Amino acid sequence: MKSVLKFLPAATIALGLALSAGPAMAQQAAPKAAAPAQPKASPAAIAAAREILQLKNATGMYQGAVPGLVEKTKIALIQQNLNYQKDLNEVAPVVAQQLAGRQNEIGEGMAQIYASEFTEQELKDLVTFYKSPLGKKLIEAEPRAIGLSMAFMNSWAQNFSETVMGAFRAEMRKRGKEI
Repeated sequence: MKSVLKFLPAATIALGLALSAGPAMAQQAAPKAAAPAQPKASPAAIAAAREILQLKNATGMYQGAVPGLVEKTKIALIQQNLNYQKDLNEVAPVVAQQLAGRQNEIGEGMAQIYASEFTEQELKDLVTFYKSPLGKKLIEAEPRAIGLSMAFMNSWAQNFSETVMGAFRAEMRKRGKEI
């Protein structure tokens, strides 16, 4: 069960990448299906993109993807096949072992995407930046800043929805209708 908690769904991964990649990436919609074919990037650009992802600890976002999906699939199969619960519980570690490491495909795909979104020089400049004191601070502080920002936005939305509801009620009262 613990591995399920570590698994981040694809939407969460996409959101995390969009938020951590900067404004240019945040403005783009996350793909719903397989990512479209990206233009071929140079090996140096891909290496720089990998380094950026490593510096930003992107692997932490998808490290539990394989065990998480195995667990999620096992649970779904058990719900559909209660008679096979014991077998499915025994098969799950075997499947997880067979597919171990496949989450690295996510990292490679991310590196390809970065390498197609930024020039080789831009990627090298980003590596230099992320290795600078400010870049290191950004990597360290940004997740907390994003979390606090999301909490603020949720609080604001909840409070603002009450304002909107009040405005609707006031306008409806002008029409002689209470809601």
